[in-house]
Amino acid sequence: MTQSEWNREWQSERNAQCEERHALSLERIRRIAVEESVTDPFRDYFQKTAVFLLEIESVRQKVASGEWETLSLEEMREINRRLYSDILPECYGESYANPEYAVRVLGESYGQILSFLYAELRGGIACAYEARLDYLTILQELFIEIYNCFEEEIPEYKTLKEIVYWYASDYCDVFLADRIEEQLYPELSFAARIIMESDLTDLRYLYRFGEYITDNEIRTAKHLASLPEETLRKMADVYTEGYRIGFVNTGKDLSKKSVVNIRYCLGFERVVRLAVENFEKMGLKPVIYRAASSVITKKEQIKIGYYGAIANKQYEYDHRSDQALFLDKRYVERKLDVLKNVYEKNKEQAAQFAGPAVMEIFGEQPFSPEVKEESLSYSGVQQELVRLYDSKSGQLVNRYIKGEERSFTIVAYPVPEIGERYSEIFDDVIRINTLDAGLYERVQQTIIDALDQGVYVRVKGKGANQTDLKIQLHELRDPEKETIFENCVADVNIPVGEVFTSPVLSGTEGVLHVSRVYLNELQYIDLKLTFADGKITDYTCANFEKEEENRKYIYDNVLHNHETLPLGEFAIGTNTTAYVTGKKYQIEDKMPILIAEKTGPHFAVGDTCYSWSEDIKVYNPNGKEIIARDNEISLLRKEDPAKAYFQCHTDITIPYEELEEISVVTKNGEQIILLEDGRFVLPGTEVLNEPLDQLN
Repeated sequence: MTQSEWNREWQSERNAQCEERHALSLERIRRIAVEESVTDPFRDYFQKTAVFLLEIESVRQKVASGEWETLSLEEMREINRRLYSDILPECYGESYANPEYAVRVLGESYGQILSFLYAELRGGIACAYEARLDYLTILQELFIEIYNCFEEEIPEYKTLKEIVYWYASDYCDVFLADRIEEQLYPELSFAARIIMESDLTDLRYLYRFGEYITDNEIRTAKHLASLPEETLRKMADVYTEGYRIGFVNTGKDLSKKSVVNIRYCLGFERVVRLAVENFEKMGLKPVIYRAASSVITKKEQIKIGYYGAIANKQYEYDHRSDQALFLDKRYVERKLDVLKNVYEKNKEQAAQFAGPAVMEIFGEQPFSPEVKEESLSYSGVQQELVRLYDSKSGQLVNRYIKGEERSFTIVAYPVPEIGERYSEIFDDVIRINTLDAGLYERVQQTIIDALDQGVYVRVKGKGANQTDLKIQLHELRDPEKETIFENCVADVNIPVGEVFTSPVLSGTEGVLHVSRVYLNELQYIDLKLTFADGKITDYTCANFEKEEENRKYIYDNVLHNHETLPLGEFAIGTNTTAYVTGKKYQIEDKMPILIAEKTGPHFAVGDTCYSWSEDIKVYNPNGKEIIARDNEISLLRKEDPAKAYFQCHTDITIPYEELEEISVVTKNGEQIILLEDGRFVLPGTEVLNEPLDQLN
């Protein structure tokens, strides 16, 4: 089946309803591309944007007619690059997608709003490949409406803001409603059919998705094609079995579910196809939806769904807060109403959703953004509204997709950008992801037995690392049947290698410092957080010259606009094999947090690991119940869930070489040392040092 046939099958009715509108808007855009009724400096903006929209239309027509299937790989590559060339780093300096350039050329107010408009219109690229004539028409009409305002005279800024506001508000029940249903119904998964029905030996399939494709995606697909079928199956089995075991270990009934959400990066289709087959044997069908690009549906610069290469991370960062242009209480209430109505309408299907299975990538160059004053940013009132929406939407989703009934799994693999030794690194990561869980279970239980004797844990940095933290532990009432720490053996969090707990906040205090860390696609240098009673009281980093920019960077991207966050998790990573692999290839700064968190102690700020399912009893392999599932803040859910959850959980790891000591202090004041000078010293854990010996 060709791409145009796939698209027509589920989109034809909607397209038919807007064919006339689309044709009229397209005719107008063709005139805009050449007419001169708008004065400088705005004429150049509108003409270039019109030409871009016509380029999208050209692609849409190729897909719809079937001509796309006749194009060569080189022709597809050239079209792909042309669609994304304007935001590539080498062109971004003089692109209207760049708020800095737009403001310089068009003025502050108009530059910001027109840069936003161009970024929003760029979401039409995906629509062309999915044959979303309805979405393309809406975007084209938005462009024309704003253009019309400039035809006779320069409009008032508030007029443009009102147009944008009503675009977001009016079409919230289209874009957001569709987004929710795409997350629930397998038959709406555009990508799933490409994955399952394409000839994966013909790399042209990568260009069918409508995402930006680079050497990373091409070489990843080629590398997977070169691997034995047995290796690919091992990768898929680890991924899907981890998902299944996650339900087993938490006592959740997977048989009640029928839908799994697969999130991944393009290039891994061979593994994803095998994973889909595995999930189908469990009674699960996949929903594979695209990472959102519209201001109505996306969450800052974070990619949730499937996606290709990120053409320019600075572009994504510049537009992370674009809804600041129109965000107010009325709009938040509107979005929440749409959310509630769509979930209520689809509540039976929502109950079938089992949770996400995530396949991450790593190896790209670490990114530290430039903070631009020309980019839109939230006011204090808007920050509060963002928190309000996150809290209420989280509660609402949990009402229909219950936390106590869903689970997840997550695994990560490198991409070719990681370096010349990519193939070797890839093989070693497969080995890391399939380490002997039984060995780690036994060694980690030894660590837990020591920790269960403690009142608090002390973590101290070494040398330039200023970490000095006291982590207060829960009290065991029945040590024979209860435990404080979870023995994590590669189910939901792959690879194996950590023990973790939810600390008691009262009494948890001190400084957490790490020289360099990569969190949610962003790099932090000399990140330092200060805690009192388990909550952040101060924070800084060394990314920028101005301290106010450092603090805002952390406030926006670690605290997620909260004045403070609690320490939701404390863990000790035991995967020294992963640590040594990072050292061996000098890729420590490129390791994803999923692996990095297993290579030293880590601390998560935000919600606990048990958020929305604290009342579900969970047990370690030895049969002991893990009782540390709550902290003083999560307990507030019994009074007001809005006060209990923050909708974020960010892990921060201290590497072994920056550690002087991890010790646990018992009721009688005895100090049991677990790690000293970056090595495990607790009797029974020495085997974890064997990989470390390779570094000597």
